[in-house]
Amino acid sequence: MEMIQSKLIVPLLMLISFCLMIVLARATDVKYCDKNTEYKVRVTGVEISPDPVERGERASFSISASTDEAISGGKLVIEVSYFGWHIHSETHNLCEETACPVSTGDFVVAHSQILPGFTPPGSYSLKMKMYDRNKSELTCIAFDFAIGFASSVAAS
Repeated sequence: MEMIQSKLIVPLLMLISFCLMIVLARATDVKYCDKNTEYKVRVTGVEISPDPVERGERASFSISASTDEAISGGKLVIEVSYFGWHIHSETHNLCEETACPVSTGDFVVAHSQILPGFTPPGSYSLKMKMYDRNKSELTCIAFDFAIGFASSVAAS
């Protein structure tokens, strides 16, 4: 009987571990704004921490990308929607979000900020456009993220 139990427990533990890895390694789906455009900057992934984002806490967005052309500067234009309604826009200097000049190859655009404690929980969409110094669009991506119900501000 013990032999049967141990034969069942090991595969069961492996299955549970595998399922936990899938949940913890959840990737953020990134979509290009125009599927038919060959953007000069290709985005390979987005990491959001924490996920879901917590109200009143620092949220970090890390966007992995690559380019075949050096980028000397530019800007990022970010638009945020809440359940499909546009609620916020902001513009950032590209060189404040990554090291400039950006060399050919892989690079990361990283941004973090503290969301107000009164930010409503729910589903959000973020659209980011990257422009070079000549105002040419280098990429345009969109992805969804969630803001959780928990808030350390409310607990304080």
